[in-house]
Amino acid sequence: MPQKLILASTSPYRRELLSRLGLAFDVANPQTDESPIFGESPESMALRLSEAKARAAAQAYPDALIIGSDQVATVNGNIYGKPGTHERAVKQLRELSGKTVNFFTGLCLLNARTGEAEVRGIPTLVTFRELTDSEIDNYLRREPAYNCAGSAKSEGLGIALMSSMRGDDPNALVGLPLIALCDMLRKQSLGVL
Repeated sequence: MPQKLILASTSPYRRELLSRLGLAFDVANPQTDESPIFGESPESMALRLSEAKARAAAQAYPDALIIGSDQVATVNGNIYGKPGTHERAVKQLRELSGKTVNFFTGLCLLNARTGEAEVRGIPTLVTFRELTDSEIDNYLRREPAYNCAGSAKSEGLGIALMSSMRGDDPNALVGLPLIALCDMLRKQSLGVL
């Protein structure tokens, strides 16, 4: 019997990306403590949390293939999470202006039936233009990206804040690396095509 596919995320962006593959899936809220561990690198944190989210959902779906994902935005070891408010988003974008940010996405595919997990990290380097306060304010008023790490949506108007992007999967920046995920699903005998 084919295994059910579960997305362990409440992110509407990840849900939309996964739906592009045309696979039936359910969504689970992983209810995972996302606090960093002292001394943990941002990349290690994203990998750990992607697997933790998948394993948390496995309690409710012990026979499923479960996708967990987490993303951190970093510059010089400093983590930029979801700002939550206009004021914090303005502060983030001022700090990121003219800098290259590593948006590191951790991806886990857990076979809950066997307990086996494959975890990968996918970096995307984004260079922000030198931004004026007026541009930052205008952007956030038109597209309040308060629930996005780094305070900008590359899939929307936020692209106007950037001067370049480098990475293996453009979907990774939005939160779910579909190229890597398709490869992982094939290894579990769940082909997309």
